[in-house]
Amino acid sequence: MTTIAVLGKGRVGGNLATALTRAGHEVTTAGRTPGAAAAAARTARIVINATPGDGSLDRLTALREELRGKILVDVSNATADGPDGLPGDLLHPGSSLAEQLQEALPDTHVVKTLNTMLFPVMTAPAALAQAPDAFLSGDDPQAKQTVRELLADLGWREEWITDLGGIRTARATEAAILFVPHVIRTSGFAPFAISIAR
Repeated sequence: MTTIAVLGKGRVGGNLATALTRAGHEVTTAGRTPGAAAAAARTARIVINATPGDGSLDRLTALREELRGKILVDVSNATADGPDGLPGDLLHPGSSLAEQLQEALPDTHVVKTLNTMLFPVMTAPAALAQAPDAFLSGDDPQAKQTVRELLADLGWREEWITDLGGIRTARATEAAILFVPHVIRTSGFAPFAISIAR
């Protein structure tokens, strides 16, 4: 059992919080109420960023002290809104939200994962017809191992988890968001994930 704070009470955050609670973890959630994110982060060992990516950097930089020494699992993608409300252009071209977070929070272990799929797949990967991939990006091996164990609690098999390397590799998985609006316009909101055929 691990103490986890999920920042963000939308579909992504709510889905993750429910699944992690069901897996036996002690989970607190925080929305936009002033002070709620700081209070949740302060008491958790692992903090999950499920806030909208376009504001994540400012929100989390404000929690520098609360996040010191913690693992920050970043599942967000930072994009501008497209004309139809779907993701648009990347806000950190040539970099990534995860890299920006790690630079702004040097005493926090940032791990990027679960950002290459629609949110239902995060907690039900076996529901897809083909095996999906969950990618890990982060500079701290121990933090990535802890996140790997969390993914297992969410139903991810070992062979479905791919460690891409350091936090710089997050720019590759964050760029995968550029597929998403086109897939949704073509196929609707049916669950899907980016995967590597082997």
